[in-house]
Amino acid sequence: MNTPSHLHAQASPSRDFAEHHMHTILARLAGPAALARADQVDAVHAVLQPASRVLVVQATGWGKSAVYWAATHAIRSTGAGPTLVVSPLLALMRDQVSAAERAGLKAATVNSTNVDDWDEVFAQLDADEIDVLLVSPERLGNPRFAARLGALLARVGLIVIDEAHCISDWGFDFRPDYQRLARALLSTPTASVLATTATANERVTLDIGAQLQSQSQSQSQSQSQSQSQSQSQSGVSTVTFRGTLARTSLTLSVVPGLSPLQRYAWIADALAQLPGSGIVYVLTVAEAERLTAFLRSCGFAVDAYTGQIDADTRLKVEDRLRHNQVKAVVATSALGMGYDKPDLGFCVHVGSPSTPVAYYQQVGRAGRAVAHAEGVLLPSDADERIWDYFATASIPDPQTAAKVLQSLGGDGRSLIEIEADTGVRRGRLEALLKILAVEGVVDKDGSAWRATGVPYVHDSVKWAALAQVRQQEAGIMRQYAHGQGCLMAYLQTALDDPSPAPCGRCSVCTGHLPFPGLAPSPDKLIAARDFLRGMDVDIEPRKRWPAGVKRKGSIQGFDAGRAVSFADDPGWVAELQALRQAAPGDVPDELLAGAVAMLGRWAKTWPARPVCVVPLPAPDMAGNRRLAAHIAQKGRLWLQDGFSWTGGPAPDDVASTPVVAHLESAMRWVGDAAMPAGPVLLVATDVRTRWTATVAAALLREQGVSQVLLLALHLRP
Repeated sequence: MNTPSHLHAQASPSRDFAEHHMHTILARLAGPAALARADQVDAVHAVLQPASRVLVVQATGWGKSAVYWAATHAIRSTGAGPTLVVSPLLALMRDQVSAAERAGLKAATVNSTNVDDWDEVFAQLDADEIDVLLVSPERLGNPRFAARLGALLARVGLIVIDEAHCISDWGFDFRPDYQRLARALLSTPTASVLATTATANERVTLDIGAQLQSQSQSQSQSQSQSQSQSQSQSGVSTVTFRGTLARTSLTLSVVPGLSPLQRYAWIADALAQLPGSGIVYVLTVAEAERLTAFLRSCGFAVDAYTGQIDADTRLKVEDRLRHNQVKAVVATSALGMGYDKPDLGFCVHVGSPSTPVAYYQQVGRAGRAVAHAEGVLLPSDADERIWDYFATASIPDPQTAAKVLQSLGGDGRSLIEIEADTGVRRGRLEALLKILAVEGVVDKDGSAWRATGVPYVHDSVKWAALAQVRQQEAGIMRQYAHGQGCLMAYLQTALDDPSPAPCGRCSVCTGHLPFPGLAPSPDKLIAARDFLRGMDVDIEPRKRWPAGVKRKGSIQGFDAGRAVSFADDPGWVAELQALRQAAPGDVPDELLAGAVAMLGRWAKTWPARPVCVVPLPAPDMAGNRRLAAHIAQKGRLWLQDGFSWTGGPAPDDVASTPVVAHLESAMRWVGDAAMPAGPVLLVATDVRTRWTATVAAALLREQGVSQVLLLALHLRP
């Protein structure tokens, strides 16, 4: 086993030493004619200084990974320990292992997908046979990895924090788990630390620099446009290398004013002419699935990529795109950081990300090793509702935090138990617990969360400032979408690039829009409308009653459900808006016709035809009754309006227990006719949590109904 790295670092290596190893690595990665950038050599030289702290902020494709491969090669040549690389995405880790091996380094990874390989990897580390170990942020919470972390940190020669904007509260993709692991790694004072990112403005850069230092209080002073240094009170400094973020191969465009349906048609037209293969980014999982299905119906080879697909499927989709077996991948932000396809020909955004940093990071996937690539934004007025949700989800609420900590008490509780006890919805609860874990207020043992006894101190100044920054960033993206000046220069300015300048290539500079411009073809517009209006939405039945309500255990509710539309469905935008604005009991004829058409498709899978239609109970049932009457008349079914409702509406945006408890007291079956044993169709204009339909269906089952089918015009997220 090698001696710890700090025992080998008696003298600072020369710049010539750094340059030699930089050229060696570049020759292996890009051929013997490859030339190193001056800043690359300077960055390697800075990393090789004893216990250094270095931050590299450079554009995608600049060669940040070559810096840490060269530094690793140099450090290992002195007999020092391996490099530990922290990566936030599995796709990025797979690419990094491959790149390290091309650079002549022995690399291995420890992540959630290769648990069976861990013992072999640890044995190779003990035998000093690994040059680079890549780990994912969540490994800190794994007892097997945490038990080995101390010994590993005592031996490593270099710690690399890739995609370092993730450790900053101010970063566009802040991840509490990532920050927590970074803090643990930075506690070792002997190894050098290198942080890299392509997407950090000045605020994020200063925050990362401060976190890299051995003490939290720091000052900053500029040395030049490309290099700066943050000095802490302890004398340990962060050397920052920052260059221009301009991308000469990338042509940016904004195509404004398209309706949601027109955007689908635009993509279908554009894919026939866009160069090579690329990524179509969307803001939600539902949009990714819908757009993928439509483009496939148009004959395009496309795949969907979201956070909800499993690791094996992700790998297959990444490989198909990398080998140009698909024209495009329709992706959420789950496919972003670190995905390496140098010849990616285009990135089209159907909807704006909420920050210019996020947009730059995603559109920067294109044009890394080709002379020309397209980056196109198709904005929408609906984007900002999605921005607002994600912006508030990342900021803790002190009252909610107090409620969660009170729920935990002295004993560990599962996520489901905390949710039921506090009324905090699952997504927000998970985000809050991660933040509390970073602060040391809670920890996790298996599936149980426990309070540590450390009090939670809400930093209201910090979180208020963060909320203000998020609003400012949204304003910047709003202005970008309106084409107020050169698009590339606008992004450079938003990211505090030291040298923004008009690009001469974007749609604002040239006045030219990529095909099909502002007018997608009529045939694609009709095809998009017809396809989306025939794309039924499944409504998943609830499985178990939450704790703290009258009913217990497994649910006997509705057996299956379908909706005509989901969320901001492009096929029904105008009709859904009309439904929201309609007088009580008025339902647009197009949606009524859509419900009948959907029933015709659904009927092909029914074991038996419904014999009765029942409107879903609600404080105002006029719309549900109108829909039920229409379905009963068209299908010649018995209409039974037997539910009553007392009191106000069920609470919204809370966990299941208070919702179900309210429904159990508000809803009654008062029908005076005996219900048929055969299937019953329960209908509603609008469904969100599914609990109203679940409780109503349970009441119908208690009346002897054997099967309940749920039909809704609109399923809200």
